[in-house]
Amino acid sequence: MATPSKNMKVFYKQKKKNPTGGISKSKSSKATKPAATDIAQLPHGVSLDLKDDDIEEEEKALREFDMNMAYGPCIGITRLGRWERAQRLGLNPPKEIEKLVKSGKVKLQSLFDGRI
Repeated sequence: MATPSKNMKVFYKQKKKNPTGGISKSKSSKATKPAATDIAQLPHGVSLDLKDDDIEEEEKALREFDMNMAYGPCIGITRLGRWERAQRLGLNPPKEIEKLVKSGKVKLQSLFDGRI
């Protein structure tokens, strides 16, 4: 035989921890959590504060190339390898990037190398 629903409310009555009925908040420690990007993990010479004034025009063009996903992923491949792959696939990468990378004056690895 089934019991009436009002008896169920009495049987499963909610018991609150706080006798006053208010919402209790746990005491959290005031310790700050480390930032998502730990400065100790950044490669030597890399700064988190990258302003347009601090970057040379060549490096700015290379960073834009690294960030442009139209030429495919840049993880695990050099900038020259990525440029050549994009050229083979007919994606028409900028010629100035090829000249910059082949000049030897800039880093061959992409902006994300070693970070991801």
